[in-house]
Parts: sequence; structure tokens; C-alpha cells
Amino acid sequence: MIKYCLIPAVLLWFAGLAVFNRYINSYENDRETKTDAIIALTGGSNRIKEAASLLNEGYSSTLFISGVEKGVSFNEIVNVQKLDIHSGNEVIIERASKNTVENAIKTNEWIKDNNIKSIRLVTSNYHMPRSVLEFKSQNAGVKIILNPVYSDKVSDKWWKNWGSFVLIASEYTKFIIVYAKISILSWLTDKE
Repeated sequence: MIKYCLIPAVLLWFAGLAVFNRYINSYENDRETKTDAIIALTGGSNRIKEAASLLNEGYSSTLFISGVEKGVSFNEIVNVQKLDIHSGNEVIIERASKNTVENAIKTNEWIKDNNIKSIRLVTSNYHMPRSVLEFKSQNAGVKIILNPVYSDKVSDKWWKNWGSFVLIASEYTKFIIVYAKISILSWLTDKE
């Protein structure tokens, strides 16, 4: 009996994974809109470098980097990432968050304290769907421009590369969990 329920669930999960992969590789980059701040989430390659480039190109005059390890200075980030940040731009480093949920919470605190109405969210393409869910659950009123970063460490043919498969599959599974959590909490709130 269990295997008859399990097989359709596994097939549905794989079908969803294929749709998820197609979605995360089909973003249209908005290179027109300027925002009140650029938000970069640490953790993936080239995220901070992309955010610094956007800052220098004038998409915002403020960059908020969320999830920097304690003890890592701004100068270390600049040196390790080989960044060139033009003077006159503001860079804020947030060190308290350790995961995507905390990124959204800590960033949202800063957004509210600074009356930010629009952000450009910079994170890896595979991380974007879950990040957007978390950010919108913290502050539905802020306008979010998606700025995905594509890593050359993640294979385009993820199903043929074990490391890429595990990364995409785990991110898809986390996305499903967050989506379910937010949907249930929203439903419970509406019932009250």
C-alpha cells in the first residue's frame, strides 16, 4: 500500500524538480530599474562581486551585505573578492544572520529602519525562489527586483553531475518546505 502512494509522490517530486530547474534558469534580468538598496546574500560564488558591480553602475547608492561571518572586515571582503567600490556609495555589513530566514529577518529590520521601499535582491539563481518567499513573508510591501547570479560551479546538465544535482534538489526541497510553511501560516492567520 505504501509503495503505491510513494511512487506517485516521488514522480511528482521529480516533475516539480524539472519545472524548478527550468524556472531558475529563465529569469529575465532587469537592467533598467534603480532601487533604494541592493541586498546581497552571502553563500554563493560571485554574489558580492555582482552586487558591487551593480552598486558601481548606479543601480543604487547603498549595498547591504547580509550574512557576513563575524570577524570578517569590509577590507577583507574587498581584497578576497577583488572588489572596486566607488567612493560615495554606502556599504552596510550584517553579521548576525546564519541562514536565509535570518537574512530576511535582519534585512527587513534594516529596510524598515531606513524606510526602504525597493530592493534589488542579489543571490544565486537556484537560491532566488526561496529567498523571495522569505523576504516577501517578512515584508510584503517592499518591491523586489530579482538579480540572479549564475555560478559556473553548477552544471547546466545538473542531472548528470552529482554535486549539481544534490544542490538543485536540496534547494528545491527547501523551497517546497518554505512554501508550505508560509501557506499554512497565511491560512491560519486568515482563519483568525
